[in-house]
Amino acid sequence: MAEIRDTFALQPVRSRVERFHGLRWTVRSDTVVLQDDQEVLRDIVVHTGAVGIVAINERDEILLNRQYRHPVGGYLWEPPAGLLDIADEDPLVCAQREFVEEAGLVAGSWSVLVDFFNSPGGSSEAFRCFLARDIREAPGGRPPAEGEETTLEPVWLPLDEALTKVLAGELMNPTAVTGILAASAAKQRGWADLRPADSPWPAREHLLREGLVRLDP
Repeated sequence: MAEIRDTFALQPVRSRVERFHGLRWTVRSDTVVLQDDQEVLRDIVVHTGAVGIVAINERDEILLNRQYRHPVGGYLWEPPAGLLDIADEDPLVCAQREFVEEAGLVAGSWSVLVDFFNSPGGSSEAFRCFLARDIREAPGGRPPAEGEETTLEPVWLPLDEALTKVLAGELMNPTAVTGILAASAAKQRGWADLRPADSPWPAREHLLREGLVRLDP
């Protein structure tokens, strides 16, 4: 029986055709040779990757922002998050920057909470979710925002209540769902299984090697 662990082994690609080059990501069609020598055509959203911040305060409350998400035509409650769209920016540095930009906050303690692929059937987006604790106001507060971030509505919600809302289908943003479930499990384990904030990220390293990350200068 194979080990129950995700592994990386890109199948041979006969051809790659770029269909669309957008502001943040690219759509590409790959002709892939599967293990049985069958050729299939697969469309891929080549993504930058992203990070999120599950911030838990001293009252075991999680920070959520209400933000408009145009692709689904709705307002979603979600933890602070951002794209890895600055060339060579370290994921932790990106998370710390986004925490200031979206929440006006800094944290004295950072850990890796959970890694996941957002939609591996069609997108190369790898996501790293950090746990931030020992929260305090950022010097100078939150900087001026633009776009959808100008109307963010923050709230601190008890983690147990957030978990109830996830299980009831009231919170659907993937960072919120995954982050809240992971934080609830980590809390039950006494926060004992958390990885250091600078832990290796094999999934992103694999995607970078195989040209599956949108990298802009």
